Amino acid sequence: MLIAKKIIVRGHVQGVGFRYFTTTLAEDMGVVGAVWNKEDGSVHIEAQAEESVMADFVAKVGESPSPYGRVDSVTTQDIAVHEDRNSFREL
Repeated sequence: MLIAKKIIVRGHVQGVGFRYFTTTLAEDMGVVGAVWNKEDGSVHIEAQAEESVMADFVAKVGESPSPYGRVDSVTTQDIAVHEDRNSFREL
């Protein structure tokens, strides 16, 4: 079943390649959506995938992609599926 989530990642996740890491991970896993930085220092992700893939994607997003980065928390909320999404991009 196709699901969509808004994922908010907090910690030292800007300026350490986190958006690139997320985009590469999403492309490798077949997840579609977008990732962007917020002014409060967090990174927001809208992701859409099969339910089994989404659980793995969220878990991997919680891993720090760089020795200079640090993920303190990952929160998720369900959002509406957009059938017309077909790629993952950085905003």
